[in-house]
Amino acid sequence: MDLIHNGILKVVDVLYQPWCVPLLLIAGGIYFTIRTGLMQVRFFGESIRVVKERPAQGGISSFGALMVSTASRVGTGNIIGVSTAIILGGEGAIFWMWITAFLGGATAFVESTLAQIYKKKNPDGTSYGGPAFYMQQALKARWLGIIFSILIIFTYAVGYNMLAAYNLQSTFAVFSFYGDYTPHIIGAILAVLFAIIVLGGAKRLVHVTGVMVPVMGVIYVAVAILVLILNAGNIPEMFGRIFSSAFDFQAIFGGFAGSCLMWGLKRGLYSNEAGMGSAPNAAATADVSHPAKQGLVQMLSVFIDTLLICTATAFMCMSTDVIPKNFINPDESANAAGYVQESLGSTLGQFGPMFIALAMTLFAFTTLIGNYSYCEGCLKFIIKKDPSPLLLLIFRLCASALVFVGAVAESGFVWDTADLAQGLMVVTNVPSILILGGVAIKCFKDYSKQKKEGKDPHFVAADIDLKQDTDFWK
Repeated sequence: MDLIHNGILKVVDVLYQPWCVPLLLIAGGIYFTIRTGLMQVRFFGESIRVVKERPAQGGISSFGALMVSTASRVGTGNIIGVSTAIILGGEGAIFWMWITAFLGGATAFVESTLAQIYKKKNPDGTSYGGPAFYMQQALKARWLGIIFSILIIFTYAVGYNMLAAYNLQSTFAVFSFYGDYTPHIIGAILAVLFAIIVLGGAKRLVHVTGVMVPVMGVIYVAVAILVLILNAGNIPEMFGRIFSSAFDFQAIFGGFAGSCLMWGLKRGLYSNEAGMGSAPNAAATADVSHPAKQGLVQMLSVFIDTLLICTATAFMCMSTDVIPKNFINPDESANAAGYVQESLGSTLGQFGPMFIALAMTLFAFTTLIGNYSYCEGCLKFIIKKDPSPLLLLIFRLCASALVFVGAVAESGFVWDTADLAQGLMVVTNVPSILILGGVAIKCFKDYSKQKKEGKDPHFVAADIDLKQDTDFWK
C-alpha cells in the first residue's frame, strides 16, 4: 500500500505544479469569463429563473439535474475539505476558493452547455451524455472519451466515494463510543445503505437527492447564520485574517504547494468540481428548450456549493476563537473534523459536534449517491452498449464495497487518491472545452439574442452553423 501511495504522491506533485492544473483552471476560467462578458454576474438572476422551469412530461427537470450534480458537489468537501484548507493553507484559502468558484461558474456553464448540445437520445425520449460524448462527436476522439470515462469511474466510484466514507466516519472520533472497530461498523452500514439505493436505479437517485439536498443545505446554512450572530464581535477580525493571508504573495510563491492559493484551489475543485467534467453528465439528462439554460443552472450549482455552503463552514469555524493551526497532526495532516466540531462546540456546546456528525452523515450519503450517478453512463460509453444485468450487479456491488474500504483506509491515502483523480480529469476535460468553447459561446449568444427579443429561447443547431449531427436540436 505504501508503494502505491508513494506513486500517487509523485503524480500529484506534478499535477499541482503552477503550470499544470492551477493554470488550466484559472486561465480557462478567466478566458470563459471574458468570452461570455462576465455572464456569472449578468445572468445570475436568469439562472435562478431557469431552474424553476418544468420539463415535458416524463423528462428530468433542470431542478432534478441540478440536485443530482449538487448532491455530488455539496458533500463532505463542504465541511472537511474547507476545514482542511483553513488548517493547512491558512484563512486566505477561503478567498481563493471564492475566486475559483467565481471563475469556475463560467467554466461550468461552457462544459454543461456542450453536454446539452451533444447529448444523446434514449429510446423513451429521455437524454444522456457528458464530456465523453462531446469528445467523441465534436473532437472525433472516441479514444479520449473512453479515457475520460475511465477517469470518471476512478474518481467517483473510487477516489471521491472512498473519501466521503472516510470523512464521515472521522467525524465520530470525538465521541466516547468511538473505538478501533467503529470505522468498520460505520463503513459496513454506509455500504449497505448505498447498495440499496444504487440497486434501485437512476430514478430513485434523482428522487432521493431531490428531497435530501435542499433540506440539508437550508438547515446547514441556518445553523451557520446562528453561529455568526453569536460570534458577531469576531466578524471584522475574521475578514481581516482572510484578506491579509490571501494576499501574502511572498508566502504564496515562496512555497506554492502549501500556500493558501493552492489549498484554496485544491479544495475548491474538490468541492465545486467546475472544469472536471462531472456535472455535465447530469446536465445532459435535463429536458430543456435551449442548451444554455442548463449551462446557467450548473453555474448556479457551483455558486450554491462554494459561495454558500463552503462559506457557511468557513465562517462557522473562523468566527470562533478556536485556532486552526492547533489541529495539525504530527504527520502534518489535518484533524479537519476535530477543528469543525470544536469550533461549533465552543459556541453551541454539545449540540455542535452532534450537529456536524448529523450534517456529515447527510452530506456524505448524498455525495455517495450523486457521485455514483455519473458512473453507469460512463460504463455504457466504454462498452458501447447497455451493461448486462450481471455486469451491472457486479459493478454496483464493487462500488458498494469501495465505500467500506474508504471508511477503514488511511487519511493520507484517500485524500491523495482523490487529488490525483480530480487532477487527471481536469487535464483531460479543460483542454477539450477550450477547443470546443466557441460552440458554447455561439450557443450563449443565441440565447442572449432571443432573450433580448422577448422570447423563451429555443435552440436549433443550424442557427449557429453547427456542423455535427445532434439527436435533439435539428
